[in-house]
Amino acid sequence: MKKLSVKKGEILQHSGELNSKVYYVVSGLLRSYSIDPKGKEHIFMFAPEDWMIADGVTVDGPTELFIDALEDSEVIQQDKKDMGDSSHQFDKLIKRMHVLQKRIIMLMSATAIERYEYFVEVYPAITQRVPQKMIASYLGITPEALSTVKSQRLHKSDS
Repeated sequence: MKKLSVKKGEILQHSGELNSKVYYVVSGLLRSYSIDPKGKEHIFMFAPEDWMIADGVTVDGPTELFIDALEDSEVIQQDKKDMGDSSHQFDKLIKRMHVLQKRIIMLMSATAIERYEYFVEVYPAITQRVPQKMIASYLGITPEALSTVKSQRLHKSDS
């Protein structure tokens, strides 16, 4: 654990880093965000006093989010691996956090077909087990839009 003084605008984490840190905000305000391929920023989370903020990737995976200070801040930085033992349950929690983080980022910035393709990648075993209207709801689109996406995907794989 390490206490840090962070100036407004200072970046604690860049997307793509192998950073397995968790930040607890003592005072000030942090945020996490992604930048899509078009350069548009998508805020994932704010972390005011008494909140924790981290990237939901595995301990040794590359980060997806930037984390920076919106105000001068005092934070406590801790390695994820020190947050508890590396038990199977902790690993499952990290995996779930990663899937949720990826989903939210995609809902903010990805096309419907990209969201559907990611859904099929993450949940290949359930696409035939749940009603299409539930998949559409999960993706944030209408069932009609899902039909269109599936049709586009089929035509895309034929070419």
